[in-house]
Amino acid sequence: MRTRLAHPIAAAALLAALPLAAAAQAPAPAAPNANIVVDNPTYISIPLEIAIDRPAADVWKRIGKYCDIAEWLQIPAGCKILSGVDGEIGAVRSVANEVLVGKTALSYTYTQTVRAGRPYNLYHGTLEVRPVTEKTSRIYYTLIYDNSMLPDDAAREKDKASRTATFTRAIQNIKTLAEGGTLPPR
Repeated sequence: MRTRLAHPIAAAALLAALPLAAAAQAPAPAAPNANIVVDNPTYISIPLEIAIDRPAADVWKRIGKYCDIAEWLQIPAGCKILSGVDGEIGAVRSVANEVLVGKTALSYTYTQTVRAGRPYNLYHGTLEVRPVTEKTSRIYYTLIYDNSMLPDDAAREKDKASRTATFTRAIQNIKTLAEGGTLPPR
């Protein structure tokens, strides 16, 4: 059913007023970057992966507990749960006070907390095992963070290379452990 407006000028006035009415109801846009702490972040992603000669479920059982990081990253001080329940979202581990923020049956994602006097870099890491066949799998370890607070490109490249080397060694250690080996002393 169509509705006709009796007067063409009234119809034109109504159509002209619609955008104004919509604008009046819309919230005012926030000032650009009003609440952003880092004006020009540069997010870096470091995706790593390695093949494992074991089924995914077996790999995860061996290396997937939240504090298993102490073994495969070879952290001398070890790891303990500071708050929450190991393996549950919200658990905080002693390694950099990292908070478990996401998980699946064969993965977890963590973040590092904001600290006083230190720029927050949005650091997140994800450890994941994916099945490839019934007897093989792959480990994926992905880091993402903002390196814009570093002074220059050379410092950013050095930082990325250092983190890449550390976590490449970590996934190689995961492979060794998952396939039944032992790690040499650090």
